[in-house]
Amino acid sequence: MPDFTATPLALILVTIAAYLLGSVPFGLVMARLFSLGDLRKIGSGNIGATNVLRTGHKPAAALTLVLDAGKAGIAVLIARALIGEDAAQIAGFAAYLGHCFPVFLGFKGGKGVATFIGTMLALNWIVGLAVCVAWLLGAAVTRISSMGGLTAAGLGPALMLMLGYSQGMVLATALALLVFIRHKDNIKRIRAGTEPKIGKKT
Repeated sequence: MPDFTATPLALILVTIAAYLLGSVPFGLVMARLFSLGDLRKIGSGNIGATNVLRTGHKPAAALTLVLDAGKAGIAVLIARALIGEDAAQIAGFAAYLGHCFPVFLGFKGGKGVATFIGTMLALNWIVGLAVCVAWLLGAAVTRISSMGGLTAAGLGPALMLMLGYSQGMVLATALALLVFIRHKDNIKRIRAGTEPKIGKKT
């Protein structure tokens, strides 16, 4: 973990701001922008990029992925620039919570893989790229998006250690646990062989 040198008030303000930024539901924004309907009534009902992809609109899905990752990355980078490393990690965690439990949607949000990746990229770009590769490999081998996310999250803490950013291991571990908890239904379907493949419309 980083040394906590920021004042409690500063960390509280960072937490609130990052949570609110993380709460912005870009999947719903893209669905409305491209007239795709209400994502909460399509496919899995999730507001993330994978469910946007199930509408068949690849550009909207790509934009959702980038923006969901970007909101976490921006929160981390601003907090680091203005306050320090302790605030950056708090911001990443708060943005993830915002995405998963957004105040704007009654605390019913996404599963957080994109925000996890965005946080990793902003904290340490080398670790972030390795996490992206892990996601791509997991998804490419299985053709299951959730497996890509689970692979990336599961390897995240080890990649932090191996690539020289050990102070991020606690955060990476906490986020990985949350990713697995948020994917508990996906894990059940993977084990049952019923998890949808990438690009499959439902």
